Amino acid sequence: MPPPLRRALWRSLRDALLVLAAAALAGRVAGHPGAALAVAALGLLGWHGWRLYRLLQGRRPPAAEARGIWDALGRLLHRRQAQTRAARRRLLQLLRAYRAAADALPDAVVVVDRNTQRIRWFNRAATGLLGLAPHRDLGAPLAARLHPLPIAHWLAAGRRAEPILDAPSPVDGRVHLHLRLLPYSEDLWLLVARDVTQLLHLERMRRDFVANVSHELRTPLTVVHGYLDMLDPEDHPEWATALAEMRRQSQRMARLVEDLLTLSRLESRDSLPEEPVEMAPLLASLAREAAALGQGRHAVEVRDEAGCDLLGSPQDLHSAFSNLVANAVRYTPAGGTVRIVFAREDGGGAALSVEDTGPGIPAEHIPRLTERFYRVSASRPRESGGTGLGLSIVKHVLGLHQARLSIDSRVGHGSRFTCHFGPERVRMRHDGPVAAPAAP
Repeated sequence: MPPPLRRALWRSLRDALLVLAAAALAGRVAGHPGAALAVAALGLLGWHGWRLYRLLQGRRPPAAEARGIWDALGRLLHRRQAQTRAARRRLLQLLRAYRAAADALPDAVVVVDRNTQRIRWFNRAATGLLGLAPHRDLGAPLAARLHPLPIAHWLAAGRRAEPILDAPSPVDGRVHLHLRLLPYSEDLWLLVARDVTQLLHLERMRRDFVANVSHELRTPLTVVHGYLDMLDPEDHPEWATALAEMRRQSQRMARLVEDLLTLSRLESRDSLPEEPVEMAPLLASLAREAAALGQGRHAVEVRDEAGCDLLGSPQDLHSAFSNLVANAVRYTPAGGTVRIVFAREDGGGAALSVEDTGPGIPAEHIPRLTERFYRVSASRPRESGGTGLGLSIVKHVLGLHQARLSIDSRVGHGSRFTCHFGPERVRMRHDGPVAAPAAP
């Protein structure tokens, strides 16, 4: 109890006792003390009832401090009501500011009830991008209002829903949207739709440009390489060093062009052929490639522990795995070990991992390793033979196989690159289905 209210309570009790004592004294003089006490008690009860009535009516108490508990209580309630009204006004101002900010966003924002999947609120951009109307769609099922978009199963996935990278707008099919579902509370979801038409157009232009330039470079590089092969260093000993360097650089340019064309081909495809990929001969081929590239300077270990094959594109999977093996050999010092392991995973999937004993990769660089031409350190020599596109190719190949790449590395302890495939990509040897491995 606040101190002012406690003091007012004691004063009111003291005043009531004084009134009752005065009534008892007057009644004793008059010869009727009981009647006098009863009249005084009824008077006090009526007085307090009247003050309570005034308090319930919301009458503002006087500003000056009074002796009674009801005045102090009235002032306290009035102060609390004023604070509540001020907090409510601030809350309404914040709510209006948040709604104004949401309406100013170029992205469509829709608040969806988690249980019923009905629309609770949306901003102004949702009208232009998704075709929602306030007088018609508030409270309506979201999947029904966005019927052309395949979002019913997507909404059912909830927290496990992956972003939809490219979806046509229900308002204009030429507009491409990027959809994300954000469960930000126990009862509400946030659907965010972004117009990515311009970004996709620029990406398509970039992809076409790279593909066209890479294709056009093949012919002049072939001509240059052919003329270099015609020049014999023995006929021109003074040019021997220059000719060797030109051959090496022309070969590196040819590999770079081939990798760029491979990336362009992968980016232009949405799916790959579903063919059985026999892993036993593929692993043997990877071992031979690692031994040839290392020229006997490394120990190459291959373990086939899965006893199964994969489903996908043999050429593209071989290209992805070869890039991982080539990187492991390039960055492993002489005397190190390159280990290739194909094994089963919990849940029925399979994984191929390539492990080396190289210098390792700092943790801050790992998220960017699959970017084009990204290098961990400028001090790493480009003369190692890499083009800077190998891990980008691996990422695109795995994406087309609904697989993923994980990277584990510690500085000074080597690195492990693992390709994880889901159970739908696993096939028993001889094209039979594969059962999930027993839990350990």
